[in-house]
Amino acid sequence: MIIDRAEVIVTSPDRNFVTLKLTTDDGLTGLGDATLNGRELAVVAYLRDHVVPLLLGRDAGRIEDTWQFLYRSAYWRRGPVTMAAVAAVDVALWDIKAKAAGMPLYQLLGGASRTGLLAYGHASGQDLPELFDSVRKHQELGYKAIRIQTGVPGLKSIYGIASNATFEANAGVRYDHEPAQRGPQPAEEDWDTRSYLRHVPTVFEAVRNEFGPALPLLHDVHHRLSPIQAARLGKSLEPYDLFWLEDCTPAENQEALRLVRQHTTTPLAIGEVFNTVWDYQQIVREQLIDYVRSSVTHAGGVTHLKKILDYASQYQIKSGIHGPTDISPVGMAAALHLGLAIHNFGIQEYMMHGERTDQVFRQSFTWSDGFLHPGERPGIGVELDTDEAGKYPYLQAYLPYNRLADGTVHDW
Repeated sequence: MIIDRAEVIVTSPDRNFVTLKLTTDDGLTGLGDATLNGRELAVVAYLRDHVVPLLLGRDAGRIEDTWQFLYRSAYWRRGPVTMAAVAAVDVALWDIKAKAAGMPLYQLLGGASRTGLLAYGHASGQDLPELFDSVRKHQELGYKAIRIQTGVPGLKSIYGIASNATFEANAGVRYDHEPAQRGPQPAEEDWDTRSYLRHVPTVFEAVRNEFGPALPLLHDVHHRLSPIQAARLGKSLEPYDLFWLEDCTPAENQEALRLVRQHTTTPLAIGEVFNTVWDYQQIVREQLIDYVRSSVTHAGGVTHLKKILDYASQYQIKSGIHGPTDISPVGMAAALHLGLAIHNFGIQEYMMHGERTDQVFRQSFTWSDGFLHPGERPGIGVELDTDEAGKYPYLQAYLPYNRLADGTVHDW
Protein backbone atom coordinates (compact mmCIF):
# COMPACT_ATOMS: atom_id res chain seq x y z
CA MET A 1 0.00 0.00 0.00
CA ILE A 2 1.96 2.97 -1.33
CA ILE A 3 0.57 6.49 -0.98
CA ASP A 4 -0.12 7.52 -4.55
CA ARG A 5 -2.14 10.72 -4.10
CA ALA A 6 -2.77 13.27 -1.34
CA GLU A 7 -5.43 15.97 -1.50
CA VAL A 8 -6.18 18.80 0.94
CA ILE A 9 -9.88 19.63 0.73
CA VAL A 10 -11.34 22.80 2.26
CA THR A 11 -15.11 23.10 2.56
CA SER A 12 -17.49 25.29 4.55
CA PRO A 13 -20.97 23.73 4.68
CA ASP A 14 -21.87 24.96 8.17
CA ARG A 15 -18.37 26.12 9.08
CA ASN A 16 -14.83 25.72 7.73
CA PHE A 17 -13.32 22.22 7.65
CA VAL A 18 -9.95 21.00 6.39
CA THR A 19 -9.73 17.36 5.31
CA LEU A 20 -6.73 15.36 4.09
CA LYS A 21 -7.56 12.55 1.68
CA LEU A 22 -4.88 9.94 0.97
CA THR A 23 -5.17 7.36 -1.82
CA THR A 24 -2.96 4.30 -2.20
CA ASP A 25 -1.76 2.65 -5.40
CA ASP A 26 -4.27 -0.16 -4.83
CA GLY A 27 -7.20 2.24 -4.58
CA LEU A 28 -7.77 2.50 -0.83
CA THR A 29 -8.59 5.94 0.54
CA GLY A 30 -8.26 7.42 4.02
CA LEU A 31 -9.51 10.67 5.55
CA GLY A 32 -8.02 12.83 8.30
CA ASP A 33 -9.37 15.99 9.96
CA ALA A 34 -6.98 18.98 9.95
CA THR A 35 -9.40 21.70 11.04
CA LEU A 36 -7.94 24.41 13.29
CA ASN A 37 -10.78 26.76 14.15
CA GLY A 38 -10.06 30.32 13.03
CA ARG A 39 -6.62 29.41 11.64
CA GLU A 40 -7.65 26.80 9.08
CA LEU A 41 -5.52 28.01 6.18
CA ALA A 42 -2.33 27.82 8.24
CA VAL A 43 -2.79 24.05 8.40
CA VAL A 44 -3.75 23.92 4.71
CA ALA A 45 -0.43 25.54 3.79
CA TYR A 46 1.50 23.30 6.18
CA LEU A 47 -0.02 20.21 4.58
CA ARG A 48 0.07 21.26 0.92
CA ASP A 49 3.47 22.92 0.92
CA HIS A 50 5.42 20.83 3.40
CA VAL A 51 3.77 17.50 4.29
CA VAL A 52 2.13 16.20 1.11
CA PRO A 53 5.43 16.11 -0.85
CA LEU A 54 6.86 13.90 1.90
CA LEU A 55 3.98 11.41 1.78
CA LEU A 56 3.94 10.44 -1.87
CA GLY A 57 5.63 7.09 -2.37
CA ARG A 58 5.61 6.16 1.33
CA ASP A 59 4.26 2.87 2.68
CA ALA A 60 0.78 3.64 4.05
CA GLY A 61 1.06 0.79 6.53
CA ARG A 62 3.97 2.33 8.48
CA ILE A 63 1.85 4.53 10.74
CA GLU A 64 4.16 4.87 13.74
CA ASP A 65 7.20 5.45 11.54
CA THR A 66 5.37 8.12 9.53
CA TRP A 67 4.22 9.85 12.72
CA GLN A 68 7.76 9.98 14.09
CA PHE A 69 9.14 11.11 10.73
CA LEU A 70 6.70 14.02 10.40
CA TYR A 71 7.12 15.07 14.02
CA ARG A 72 10.91 14.81 14.31
CA SER A 73 12.12 15.67 10.81
CA ALA A 74 10.58 19.16 10.92
CA TYR A 75 12.82 20.10 13.88
CA TRP A 76 10.19 22.70 14.91
CA ARG A 77 8.01 20.53 17.11
CA ARG A 78 4.61 20.70 18.80
CA GLY A 79 2.07 23.48 18.41
CA PRO A 80 -1.48 23.35 17.03
CA VAL A 81 -0.63 23.82 13.34
CA THR A 82 2.00 21.08 13.27
CA MET A 83 -0.01 18.66 15.39
CA ALA A 84 -3.23 19.16 13.41
CA ALA A 85 -1.34 18.37 10.20
CA VAL A 86 0.31 15.30 11.74
CA ALA A 87 -3.06 14.19 13.12
CA ALA A 88 -4.68 14.39 9.70
CA VAL A 89 -2.03 12.13 8.20
CA ASP A 90 -2.22 9.73 11.14
CA VAL A 91 -6.00 9.30 11.04
CA ALA A 92 -6.00 8.92 7.26
CA LEU A 93 -3.41 6.14 7.56
CA TRP A 94 -5.43 4.37 10.28
CA ASP A 95 -8.49 4.67 8.06
CA ILE A 96 -6.59 2.98 5.21
CA LYS A 97 -5.14 0.26 7.41
CA ALA A 98 -8.52 -0.61 8.91
CA LYS A 99 -10.12 -0.70 5.46
CA ALA A 100 -7.35 -3.01 4.25
CA ALA A 101 -8.06 -5.29 7.23
CA GLY A 102 -11.80 -5.16 6.55
CA MET A 103 -12.46 -3.98 10.12
CA PRO A 104 -13.70 -0.90 11.94
CA LEU A 105 -10.75 0.96 13.40
CA TYR A 106 -11.59 0.16 17.02
CA GLN A 107 -10.90 -3.53 16.31
CA LEU A 108 -7.31 -2.71 15.37
CA LEU A 109 -6.95 -0.74 18.63
CA GLY A 110 -7.76 -3.83 20.72
CA GLY A 111 -11.48 -4.21 20.26
CA ALA A 112 -14.39 -2.71 22.17
CA SER A 113 -14.09 -2.09 25.91
CA ARG A 114 -17.76 -1.05 26.17
CA THR A 115 -20.99 -1.18 24.20
CA GLY A 116 -21.30 2.59 23.69
CA LEU A 117 -19.88 5.97 24.65
CA LEU A 118 -21.70 8.21 27.11
CA ALA A 119 -21.87 11.69 25.61
CA TYR A 120 -22.74 15.13 26.92
CA GLY A 121 -24.41 18.02 25.14
CA HIS A 122 -24.34 21.80 25.59
CA ALA A 123 -27.31 23.45 27.26
CA SER A 124 -27.28 27.20 27.75
CA GLY A 125 -29.43 30.23 28.37
CA GLN A 126 -29.20 33.94 29.00
CA ASP A 127 -31.47 33.41 32.01
CA LEU A 128 -32.86 30.47 33.99
CA PRO A 129 -36.07 29.91 31.97
CA GLU A 130 -34.09 29.81 28.72
CA LEU A 131 -31.50 27.52 30.32
CA PHE A 132 -34.15 25.13 31.65
CA ASP A 133 -35.75 24.96 28.19
CA SER A 134 -32.36 24.12 26.71
CA VAL A 135 -31.75 21.36 29.27
CA ARG A 136 -35.15 19.82 28.49
CA LYS A 137 -34.47 20.02 24.77
CA HIS A 138 -31.21 18.12 25.23
CA GLN A 139 -32.93 15.51 27.37
CA GLU A 140 -35.49 15.06 24.59
CA LEU A 141 -32.61 14.48 22.17
CA GLY A 142 -31.43 11.68 24.45
CA TYR A 143 -28.55 13.31 26.33
CA LYS A 144 -27.94 11.80 29.76
CA ALA A 145 -25.20 14.28 30.72
CA ILE A 146 -25.40 18.02 30.06
CA ARG A 147 -22.99 20.94 30.15
CA ILE A 148 -24.50 24.06 31.76
CA GLN A 149 -23.51 27.52 30.48
CA THR A 150 -25.31 30.66 31.55
CA GLY A 151 -25.53 34.33 30.90
CA VAL A 152 -24.23 36.66 33.61
CA PRO A 153 -26.25 39.72 34.66
CA GLY A 154 -24.67 42.87 33.30
CA LEU A 155 -22.72 41.13 30.52
CA LYS A 156 -24.02 41.37 26.97
CA SER A 157 -22.41 38.36 25.28
CA ILE A 158 -20.18 35.64 26.71
CA TYR A 159 -18.87 32.25 25.63
CA GLY A 160 -21.18 29.26 25.40
CA ILE A 161 -24.63 30.88 25.22
CA ALA A 162 -26.50 29.69 22.12
CA SER A 163 -28.91 32.64 22.05
CA ASN A 164 -25.89 34.97 22.05
CA ALA A 165 -24.16 32.95 19.34
CA THR A 166 -22.77 34.82 16.39
CA PHE A 167 -24.89 34.76 13.26
CA GLU A 168 -22.97 33.22 10.39
CA ALA A 169 -22.78 35.55 7.39
CA ASN A 170 -23.42 32.56 5.15
CA ALA A 171 -27.11 32.94 4.27
CA GLY A 172 -27.71 34.61 7.63
CA VAL A 173 -27.90 31.25 9.38
CA ARG A 174 -27.02 30.89 13.05
CA TYR A 175 -25.67 27.57 14.23
CA ASP A 176 -26.38 27.03 17.89
CA HIS A 177 -23.29 27.18 20.11
CA GLU A 178 -21.15 28.16 17.11
CA PRO A 179 -19.13 31.24 18.13
CA ALA A 180 -17.02 31.65 14.98
CA GLN A 181 -18.00 34.75 13.03
CA ARG A 182 -17.57 34.82 9.27
CA GLY A 183 -16.05 38.15 8.39
CA PRO A 184 -12.81 40.14 8.39
CA GLN A 185 -12.64 40.82 12.15
CA PRO A 186 -13.42 38.82 15.33
CA ALA A 187 -16.39 39.78 17.48
CA GLU A 188 -15.65 41.51 20.80
CA GLU A 189 -17.36 40.17 23.93
CA ASP A 190 -17.28 41.43 27.51
CA TRP A 191 -16.28 39.87 30.80
CA ASP A 192 -16.41 40.51 34.55
CA THR A 193 -15.00 37.80 36.82
CA ARG A 194 -16.55 38.93 40.10
CA SER A 195 -20.05 38.98 38.61
CA TYR A 196 -19.47 35.52 37.15
CA LEU A 197 -18.23 34.05 40.45
CA ARG A 198 -21.26 35.42 42.30
CA HIS A 199 -23.74 34.19 39.72
CA VAL A 200 -22.68 30.68 38.68
CA PRO A 201 -23.31 28.89 42.02
CA THR A 202 -26.87 30.24 42.08
CA VAL A 203 -27.42 28.82 38.60
CA PHE A 204 -26.29 25.34 39.58
CA GLU A 205 -28.43 25.47 42.72
CA ALA A 206 -31.44 26.27 40.52
CA VAL A 207 -30.59 23.54 38.00
CA ARG A 208 -30.25 20.93 40.76
CA ASN A 209 -33.54 22.01 42.29
CA GLU A 210 -35.25 21.74 38.90
CA PHE A 211 -33.69 18.56 37.51
CA GLY A 212 -32.66 16.63 40.61
CA PRO A 213 -29.39 15.17 41.92
CA ALA A 214 -28.85 12.35 39.40
CA LEU A 215 -28.28 14.28 36.15
CA PRO A 216 -24.52 14.61 35.44
CA LEU A 217 -23.75 18.33 35.05
CA LEU A 218 -20.62 19.87 33.55
CA HIS A 219 -19.37 23.45 33.25
CA ASP A 220 -16.71 25.12 31.08
CA VAL A 221 -14.89 28.16 32.47
CA HIS A 222 -12.92 28.54 29.21
CA HIS A 223 -9.61 29.60 30.80
CA ARG A 224 -10.99 32.84 32.23
CA LEU A 225 -10.01 32.60 35.92
CA SER A 226 -6.82 32.99 37.88
CA PRO A 227 -5.80 29.97 40.02
CA ILE A 228 -7.23 31.37 43.25
CA GLN A 229 -10.46 32.37 41.50
CA ALA A 230 -10.72 28.87 40.03
CA ALA A 231 -10.19 27.38 43.48
CA ARG A 232 -13.00 29.55 44.86
CA LEU A 233 -15.36 28.50 42.06
CA GLY A 234 -14.60 24.81 42.43
CA LYS A 235 -15.24 24.97 46.16
CA SER A 236 -18.48 26.92 45.76
CA LEU A 237 -19.79 24.34 43.26
CA GLU A 238 -19.07 21.29 45.44
CA PRO A 239 -22.65 21.10 46.82
CA TYR A 240 -23.95 20.60 43.27
CA ASP A 241 -21.84 17.52 42.46
CA LEU A 242 -20.41 18.46 39.06
CA PHE A 243 -19.19 15.73 36.73
CA TRP A 244 -16.36 18.14 35.97
CA LEU A 245 -15.23 21.75 35.92
CA GLU A 246 -13.46 22.38 32.63
CA ASP A 247 -10.49 24.66 31.86
CA CYS A 248 -10.89 26.55 35.11
CA THR A 249 -7.60 28.41 34.60
CA PRO A 250 -5.05 28.60 31.77
CA ALA A 251 -3.17 25.34 32.25
CA GLU A 252 0.01 26.33 30.45
CA ASN A 253 1.05 27.24 34.00
CA GLN A 254 0.67 23.67 35.17
CA GLU A 255 1.79 24.37 38.74
CA ALA A 256 -1.24 26.65 39.13
CA LEU A 257 -3.48 23.58 39.31
CA ARG A 258 -1.83 22.60 42.60
CA LEU A 259 -3.55 25.58 44.19
CA VAL A 260 -6.91 24.65 42.71
CA ARG A 261 -6.51 21.04 43.84
CA GLN A 262 -5.69 22.11 47.40
CA HIS A 263 -9.02 23.90 47.78
CA THR A 264 -11.65 21.82 45.98
CA THR A 265 -12.74 18.26 45.32
CA THR A 266 -14.70 19.24 42.21
CA PRO A 267 -13.28 17.08 39.36
CA LEU A 268 -11.15 19.00 36.85
CA ALA A 269 -10.98 18.58 33.06
CA ILE A 270 -8.10 20.20 31.21
CA GLY A 271 -6.42 20.18 27.85
CA GLU A 272 -8.50 21.00 24.79
CA VAL A 273 -5.75 23.43 23.72
CA PHE A 274 -2.97 20.94 24.53
CA ASN A 275 -1.27 19.17 21.63
CA THR A 276 1.22 16.64 23.03
CA VAL A 277 1.91 14.30 25.92
CA TRP A 278 4.57 16.73 27.10
CA ASP A 279 1.86 19.32 27.81
CA TYR A 280 0.39 16.84 30.29
CA GLN A 281 3.54 15.57 31.98
CA GLN A 282 3.31 17.44 35.26
CA ILE A 283 -0.45 17.64 35.70
CA VAL A 284 -0.86 13.91 35.08
CA ARG A 285 2.14 12.85 37.16
CA GLU A 286 0.97 15.00 40.09
CA GLN A 287 -2.67 13.94 39.55
CA LEU A 288 -3.83 17.54 39.25
CA ILE A 289 -6.64 16.71 36.79
CA ASP A 290 -9.28 14.03 36.38
CA TYR A 291 -10.03 14.17 32.64
CA VAL A 292 -7.90 14.69 29.51
CA ARG A 293 -9.66 17.05 27.08
CA SER A 294 -7.47 16.93 23.96
CA SER A 295 -8.97 15.98 20.60
CA VAL A 296 -7.69 13.48 18.07
CA THR A 297 -7.61 16.35 15.56
CA HIS A 298 -5.36 18.65 17.59
CA ALA A 299 -3.18 16.18 19.50
CA GLY A 300 -1.40 14.29 16.76
CA GLY A 301 -4.06 11.79 15.81
CA VAL A 302 -5.07 8.41 17.18
CA THR A 303 -1.44 7.33 17.60
CA HIS A 304 -0.47 10.17 19.91
CA LEU A 305 -3.71 10.71 21.82
CA LYS A 306 -3.74 7.01 22.69
CA LYS A 307 -0.27 7.45 24.18
CA ILE A 308 -1.49 10.42 26.22
CA LEU A 309 -4.46 8.43 27.52
CA ASP A 310 -2.35 5.36 28.26
CA TYR A 311 -0.08 7.60 30.33
CA ALA A 312 -3.09 9.14 32.10
CA SER A 313 -4.54 5.71 32.88
CA GLN A 314 -1.63 4.98 35.24
CA TYR A 315 -3.06 7.70 37.49
CA GLN A 316 -6.76 6.81 37.11
CA ILE A 317 -7.30 9.83 34.88
CA LYS A 318 -9.95 9.35 32.19
CA SER A 319 -10.73 10.64 28.73
CA GLY A 320 -13.03 13.56 27.95
CA ILE A 321 -12.17 14.01 24.28
CA HIS A 322 -12.96 17.42 22.79
CA GLY A 323 -15.89 17.16 20.36
CA PRO A 324 -17.62 20.42 19.40
CA THR A 325 -18.57 21.23 15.81
CA ASP A 326 -15.09 22.57 14.98
CA ILE A 327 -14.09 18.89 15.01
CA SER A 328 -15.31 17.56 11.68
CA PRO A 329 -17.23 14.25 11.45
CA VAL A 330 -13.88 12.70 10.44
CA GLY A 331 -12.25 13.79 13.70
CA MET A 332 -15.33 12.80 15.69
CA ALA A 333 -15.40 9.32 14.17
CA ALA A 334 -11.72 8.78 15.01
CA ALA A 335 -12.41 9.87 18.60
CA LEU A 336 -15.27 7.38 18.91
CA HIS A 337 -13.13 4.47 17.73
CA LEU A 338 -10.43 5.41 20.24
CA GLY A 339 -12.94 5.95 23.04
CA LEU A 340 -14.58 2.59 22.43
CA ALA A 341 -11.25 0.77 22.64
CA ILE A 342 -9.44 2.36 25.60
CA HIS A 343 -10.10 1.20 29.15
CA ASN A 344 -10.03 4.65 30.80
CA PHE A 345 -12.87 6.24 28.82
CA GLY A 346 -14.73 8.93 30.76
CA ILE A 347 -17.21 10.79 28.58
CA GLN A 348 -17.40 12.13 25.02
CA GLU A 349 -18.35 15.69 24.11
CA TYR A 350 -20.88 15.60 21.28
CA MET A 351 -22.41 18.48 19.36
CA MET A 352 -24.56 17.55 16.40
CA HIS A 353 -23.43 18.91 13.04
CA GLY A 354 -25.79 20.69 10.67
CA GLU A 355 -27.54 19.01 7.76
CA ARG A 356 -25.16 20.45 5.16
CA THR A 357 -22.14 19.08 7.01
CA ASP A 358 -23.80 15.67 7.24
CA GLN A 359 -24.30 15.73 3.46
CA VAL A 360 -20.62 16.47 2.86
CA PHE A 361 -19.38 13.89 5.38
CA ARG A 362 -21.38 10.63 5.18
CA GLN A 363 -21.06 8.96 8.59
CA SER A 364 -21.66 5.51 10.03
CA PHE A 365 -21.51 6.43 13.72
CA THR A 366 -24.78 6.24 15.62
CA TRP A 367 -26.48 8.11 18.47
CA SER A 368 -28.97 6.21 20.61
CA ASP A 369 -30.33 6.75 24.12
CA GLY A 370 -27.47 9.00 25.18
CA PHE A 371 -24.67 6.82 23.77
CA LEU A 372 -22.50 7.02 20.66
CA HIS A 373 -21.04 4.14 18.67
CA PRO A 374 -18.61 4.43 15.71
CA GLY A 375 -20.33 1.71 13.69
CA GLU A 376 -19.03 -1.42 11.99
CA ARG A 377 -18.02 -0.07 8.59
CA PRO A 378 -14.34 -0.82 7.79
CA GLY A 379 -12.05 2.13 8.55
CA ILE A 380 -13.28 5.10 10.55
CA GLY A 381 -16.68 4.98 8.85
CA VAL A 382 -16.78 8.39 7.15
CA GLU A 383 -16.75 9.13 3.43
CA LEU A 384 -16.34 12.60 1.90
CA ASP A 385 -18.64 13.64 -0.95
CA THR A 386 -16.26 15.83 -2.92
CA ASP A 387 -18.99 17.17 -5.22
CA GLU A 388 -21.04 18.26 -2.23
CA ALA A 389 -17.95 19.71 -0.52
CA GLY A 390 -17.24 21.79 -3.63
CA LYS A 391 -20.52 23.66 -3.18
CA TYR A 392 -19.22 25.39 -0.05
CA PRO A 393 -15.99 27.38 -0.48
CA TYR A 394 -13.90 28.62 2.42
CA LEU A 395 -15.17 31.73 4.19
CA GLN A 396 -12.91 33.64 6.56
CA ALA A 397 -14.05 33.22 10.18
CA TYR A 398 -12.66 34.19 13.58
CA LEU A 399 -13.49 33.22 17.13
CA PRO A 400 -14.49 36.11 19.43
CA TYR A 401 -12.29 37.66 22.08
CA ASN A 402 -12.92 39.30 25.47
CA ARG A 403 -12.31 42.72 26.94
CA LEU A 404 -12.81 43.77 30.54
CA ALA A 405 -14.78 46.89 31.46
CA ASP A 406 -11.58 48.97 31.40
CA GLY A 407 -10.72 47.76 27.89
CA THR A 408 -8.10 45.15 28.80
CA VAL A 409 -8.00 42.11 26.53
CA HIS A 410 -8.87 39.03 28.63
CA ASP A 411 -8.85 35.28 28.05
CA TRP A 412 -11.88 34.21 26.04
